[in-house]
Amino acid sequence: MASSPTAAPLGLRERKKLQTRQNISNTATRLFLDRGYDNVTIAEIAEAAEVAKMTVTNYFPRKEDLVLDIHDAFVAGPAVTVRERRAGESALAVLRRAYLAAVADRDAVLAGFSGPDFAALITGSPALVARLREFHEDRERRLAEALAGETDCAADDFTARLAAALLGGVHRTLFEEVVRRTVAGESNDAIAAVLGEQVAAAFDTLEPALGGYAVRAN
Repeated sequence: MASSPTAAPLGLRERKKLQTRQNISNTATRLFLDRGYDNVTIAEIAEAAEVAKMTVTNYFPRKEDLVLDIHDAFVAGPAVTVRERRAGESALAVLRRAYLAAVADRDAVLAGFSGPDFAALITGSPALVARLREFHEDRERRLAEALAGETDCAADDFTARLAAALLGGVHRTLFEEVVRRTVAGESNDAIAAVLGEQVAAAFDTLEPALGGYAVRAN
């Protein structure tokens, strides 16, 4: 993986670790798609990736994360978006803008555009469905922390937690709608066309309660 222009170049050891991790993840995904999540063992993944079983578990302590290797980006997204909002922009407004952009980009992490085979893999496994639910819960908590910080409140501020629950509920419902429609065989373009209206309706519903909340000072 190439380093970003502003980041220090990765050393050989770090590059090899990233390559090993990516190889394991790619191998596991291929096996899961071919045979189903519950029909593939860690030992089989290790053999196919040509690494030790312990190497797989060192990089991925939970089998579910071999499929859902997006936890950090998934959880951090809305919180980072709120922290980077424009002057005069509310948390609700910037999250609406970001979600519409994610739909336009057919984004997999924020909006759930993962493709029919991968969506079927996720929804077909109770373990993966449960793990994805944990991702949503972690994202909501991270957003609550960001909202509390941006409004100069305590980390456990009730209003911040309530706002995060409402916003997180919108994100989760829209994400699940994309996955549901993907499994049903709808194309990304067809889903995006419908989702644009649903995004507007969802965020409009929250406007009376959150339209003036966490507005960045000019």
